[in-house]
Amino acid sequence: MRRLVAVENISLDGVMQAPAGPEEDTRDGFPYGGWAAELMAADPDAARASLDQQGGRSTAMLFGRRTYLQLVGHWLTTAEPNPFTEILRNTPKYVASRTLSEPLPHPNSILLPGDAVEAVAALKADGEGDLVVLGSGVLLRDLAAAGLVDSYVLTILPVVLGRGARLFGDTHARLRVTSSRTTATGIVVATYEVADQ
Repeated sequence: MRRLVAVENISLDGVMQAPAGPEEDTRDGFPYGGWAAELMAADPDAARASLDQQGGRSTAMLFGRRTYLQLVGHWLTTAEPNPFTEILRNTPKYVASRTLSEPLPHPNSILLPGDAVEAVAALKADGEGDLVVLGSGVLLRDLAAAGLVDSYVLTILPVVLGRGARLFGDTHARLRVTSSRTTATGIVVATYEVADQ
């Protein structure tokens, strides 16, 4: 059975909205898009620590429509050297969407139409390794509420935003820390297993 692992950048107050750029996600008038970019660029050790926490167990990735189009599209078309292009190109990518249709625009992409929670529950039951979710806040909150998330790898940045979409929304979760590392700039990369409810 697959494990569902959420890999996210969050602020100290739990905001996950638009960490990479000002145009990434302006829903509800969010004015701080790109809040994580400068901090992460100044601390490449934090990005490496996040990749290390995942331990190479990822066999597939899962995205909501918005994150798939923005994040995967960006890293597969940028000329900048980066560690993500080959991973995103070669790893199977499942995309939960009610509006997209096949063929999807990026390689190794599989559409999960219909009810995302049911589709992801079936994916978890059929396969091995980790199914990694990046970003995809709306989808992730639905999956957490359904009890489908097994663990979180969180890169917690030393900034308080005061507004924006939060990682956990209204879902109650008991978590157990399995590893934690603080970088020289104060960024914390920690892995949390979801405890039995």
